[in-house]
Amino acid sequence: MTSNSIQRCCVTGVKHEGTPKGEVKRIDGVRTYFTYPENGATQNAILIMPDVLGIDFLNVQLIADQFAANGYLTVIPDYFNGNVMPFNPPKEFDFWAWVKNNMPHPETVDPVIENTIKHLRGDLGVKRLGGVGYCFGGKYVFRWLKEGGLDAGYAAHPTFVTADEVKGIKGPLSISAAEIDQLFTAEKRREAEDILRDLPVPYQMFLYSDVSHGFATKGDLSHAKARFAKEQAFLQAVFWLDEYVKKG
Repeated sequence: MTSNSIQRCCVTGVKHEGTPKGEVKRIDGVRTYFTYPENGATQNAILIMPDVLGIDFLNVQLIADQFAANGYLTVIPDYFNGNVMPFNPPKEFDFWAWVKNNMPHPETVDPVIENTIKHLRGDLGVKRLGGVGYCFGGKYVFRWLKEGGLDAGYAAHPTFVTADEVKGIKGPLSISAAEIDQLFTAEKRREAEDILRDLPVPYQMFLYSDVSHGFATKGDLSHAKARFAKEQAFLQAVFWLDEYVKKG
């Protein structure tokens, strides 16, 4: 495995401020956050795979809106079916019981992603599709970066990713990693890099100093270094997807 499983750091951080601009619709019964670019175009789209806080977490909705402001129809499917972890849970919350009893596995998540992609490409006229995954969702960027799936991908501090999933990617991949990360450790980063450099696809991996796991979605924006890293990671994703989704 090129990244470890989740820990409490996946659900701790700072809630950001803002008002979401999108709306929740349903794709085959699955709640999905939709946010459109100003011109309403659907040619280029981004599918966000969220972390265990799900689609109703304000921070990820605001990020989706930022992608929309950069010209992408952006959607976030609820593959947790509403059964998500609480943000900054109290000490008495049984973290590992939730993981054991509620954590969805590929046999549950993959069909949701597949149906979302079919809807985007088949019903909404999406021509080019990028994937963005945070923490838990990063795994599914790797899994769906293939023919008939995603055209390009970006993952920030991914978890649960196996070596075979890294070996299986068929398209361009960008990764944001935190210097302080119990899950995507220096050893795991090197393992992923060793695999990626032998693949015939473009890739990049940026390491952000002085920030910890979750910085791309839950960092404390009142701290200059955390704000800079969060904003830089977003720009990393935008520039990558502009190159490999918009330009094709």
